[in-house]
Amino acid sequence: MKINLSNKSQLQASYFPLSSNWRSMIAKDWAKHWPLYLMLLPTVLYYLIWGYGPMYGIIIAFKEFTPRKGILGSPWAGFKYFQEFFTSPFAFRLIRNTVMINFWNLVFAFPLPIIFALLLNEVKNTFYKRTVQTITYMPYFVSLVVVCGIIVDFTASDGVLGELTKMLGGAPKNLLSDPKYFRTIYVVSELWQRLGWDSIIFLAALTGINPELYDAAIVDGAGKFKQVIYVTIPGIMPTIAILLILRVGSLMSLGFEKVILLYNPLIYETADVISSYVYRKGIVESNFSFATAVGLFNSVVNFILVILANKISAKMTEVSLW
Repeated sequence: MKINLSNKSQLQASYFPLSSNWRSMIAKDWAKHWPLYLMLLPTVLYYLIWGYGPMYGIIIAFKEFTPRKGILGSPWAGFKYFQEFFTSPFAFRLIRNTVMINFWNLVFAFPLPIIFALLLNEVKNTFYKRTVQTITYMPYFVSLVVVCGIIVDFTASDGVLGELTKMLGGAPKNLLSDPKYFRTIYVVSELWQRLGWDSIIFLAALTGINPELYDAAIVDGAGKFKQVIYVTIPGIMPTIAILLILRVGSLMSLGFEKVILLYNPLIYETADVISSYVYRKGIVESNFSFATAVGLFNSVVNFILVILANKISAKMTEVSLW
């Protein structure tokens, strides 16, 4: 098939609309929106420096890394440390504990802020509503070290819970010395600290629902409960879906700070998670290659979970991250 060369400019305009005047378009866009680009610049630099820049260090997972030789100078180890982790007696325990704690966090700490936001949205007394919001937001701003100190004191044998157990005729015990209580303590304290803060985004989403939808529901005879089911929840469903995708994508991630502040060798069976194990191997034992290999495995699994959760959400709710 012959192409008329006289239509070359038309073809370029059709298939490559930015090829001829992209510089002028970018210049005009910059002149019009330069304040927005300047505001965006710190965020871009943050992720380039702290998010993508350190990815170069992934090579450490495949090397016998020593700080003296550096990353490139260290000898190649291949998949040695991955094999060492998966053949160790701790691999299953670490994965199980990480997934279980995140699973129970997902079951309780994800829907309860939604329910709390729905209930708070129905409160008409402004003073009471703001008071409840302030009280529930406050724990989020308390230092994690202070929160963990409170938990340790409350769960001690002579702490508040121990004294309450004694008053009820039971035998007080240190709850953080018994493996079976750690997950409950962690999830409950996480819920207490984040309930109010996590509800903010849902309260913001509720304000975006068109009030005329509620008027139409009332005309159709819908009560408060049916309004919530057929108007409110569908209205905030995109927000719920996006946040659920992100939570599922972090199912293998659990910050080591709180775990390290609460656990001890007596409860490693249920308290030791991937991040705390990486901390011990990488920082305490200076086994940087092994810690990087475990961390890389963790990140790859989270990446796969995000993709799967995004695809499932796109098919079921037509809402997705991309």
